[in-house]
Amino acid sequence: MRPRQPAGLPTRLEARRGAAVEARLDHIGGRPVGLFRLAGGRHRGALGPAEGETIERLVQVAIADGLPIVGVVSSAGADMGEGIASLHAWGRVASQLSRASGTVPIILAVTGPYVSGPALLAGIADHVVMTVDAFAYVTGPRAVEGFTGEVLDPVSLGGAAVHDARSGVVSLLAEDEEDALAAAAELLSYLPLNTMEEPPRLTTADPVTRDCTTGASAVPTGARASYDIRAVVTDVIDESSFLEVRARYAPNMVTGYGRLDGRAIGIVANQPHHRAGTIDIEASRKAARFVQACDTFNLPLLTVVDTPGFEPGKDLEWRGMIRHGAELVFAYGEATVPRLCLVVRKAYGGAYIVMDSRGLGSDFCAAWPGAEIAVMGAKGAVQILSGRQLAALEGDAREREREVLEADYTARYCAPYVAAERGYIDDVIDPLETRRVLAGALDHLVAKREQLPARRHSNTPL
Repeated sequence: MRPRQPAGLPTRLEARRGAAVEARLDHIGGRPVGLFRLAGGRHRGALGPAEGETIERLVQVAIADGLPIVGVVSSAGADMGEGIASLHAWGRVASQLSRASGTVPIILAVTGPYVSGPALLAGIADHVVMTVDAFAYVTGPRAVEGFTGEVLDPVSLGGAAVHDARSGVVSLLAEDEEDALAAAAELLSYLPLNTMEEPPRLTTADPVTRDCTTGASAVPTGARASYDIRAVVTDVIDESSFLEVRARYAPNMVTGYGRLDGRAIGIVANQPHHRAGTIDIEASRKAARFVQACDTFNLPLLTVVDTPGFEPGKDLEWRGMIRHGAELVFAYGEATVPRLCLVVRKAYGGAYIVMDSRGLGSDFCAAWPGAEIAVMGAKGAVQILSGRQLAALEGDAREREREVLEADYTARYCAPYVAAERGYIDDVIDPLETRRVLAGALDHLVAKREQLPARRHSNTPL
């Protein structure tokens, strides 16, 4: 359970217009917010015209006042008793939330059923917190059974565990509504009230000059050995400041918030502990959405790289690896916030480029001495470049020659000093000094102001 948050000073907005909704200006975790609660009433939180108007009004006020929007929802969907007017009601709410997106943070806490068309509103939110007993879906179990013959209950179709691990809808799980609001407060502590403000900076007792002993020792020397990248991340940033989001969805990519010298930052990292840190469709989409959100709300980005490449597979290519991989390229390419990149071990091929390389526009890129930055690893490269030469040898002679060629390829093409000489990375740093170096780079970049070309909006490869 998270610590209970102190009650705020509410100002109601049309609180009695709909029996299933209340809306007010309030405080969560000491931060002012526009808060609505859609639950109860005659039809289990069903959203009808009155509920829609109330939420619309709250969102409009939040946009005008520059306040985050927090919604607590437990809803049976559109109010059937009001007919088609209910469909238009949640459509109007969706329109207003779309206007609020990228202007103020939007956090939804799902504390019970959340079904039918209104459940799509969860996809608009920046973060969704769901209680462990809640469920959400667009098309219910009966419709699924009638169309596919598969028998499911609400939990197996759209329970919290499903959205936490499989769909990626949920950022954090909570025990109950109180815990969900505490989670919302924790998320808000890293975010500005609106996109025109800077994220809050906190004082920290963790010295910037502290050696990163734990992180440095966590990374194995062997290129194929597994480890948890979070040991590096948590040692580099301020102590006890890491808040991982969507942790169980696409676990081969880690995303979360943290602080570096008291400044709130967003963190993206490959996770060698899962699927060797390769990038697949889900990992790319997860990271892209997070990068875009951090850029929207002025959070500098720290990208920690250890990846052998994109995950191969016919299914991935057929499902659109090109298009979804481009989402991550696009998100980094458009980001204007300060961007730091740290290569700790492997950075191969296109996956290295999409993880905020210098070529993609990173402001500061550093590598540890044992890192390998190349088109591919030595083993694969030698097989391609010297396959015929090796095939002409037999037994031990072939293996000895292979080892010599791989060592030569690593020294000539993979060592980070080669990339540094060509300007592809800024510095090769002592792992123990990582925290100091990154904090110093961020300190010089906080005044960065980059303007994108004038246009109506981009056409991201959704």
